Amino acid sequence: MRPQRYNALTSQYFAAAAGAGVLEGARVGRGAAGSRLQGTWVQFDLEVHNERISAARFLAFGCPHTIAVCSRVTELALGREIHASLPDGIDSLRAQFDVPVEKLGRLLTVEDAWGAAVAAARRRAEA
Repeated sequence: MRPQRYNALTSQYFAAAAGAGVLEGARVGRGAAGSRLQGTWVQFDLEVHNERISAARFLAFGCPHTIAVCSRVTELALGREIHASLPDGIDSLRAQFDVPVEKLGRLLTVEDAWGAAVAAARRRAEA
């Protein structure tokens, strides 16, 4: 088996992992998906003000692609209206980060964690 090579964008976002961490507070919604036992687990924390994402953080256990995509998603989310769909679609993220088709399930875990965080943030906003 040959070692995995990563494109420049994946290497850049993986190395910096901007957006890594947690948020706390009354306006923060947290959602997670996946399993460490299965090799991929992702959590997003979203702080929302007036239906816009004011802060986003992530924790992830997974391959460099997973961590890089999570970092990019938190960056893209800032200032946007809160939506259940990712700030950039799965197909676009897969192409940008050159994610092999056999790792598509990891991107779906990212998408599921995002959806769970959005739902939690909306519940917090309604309370």
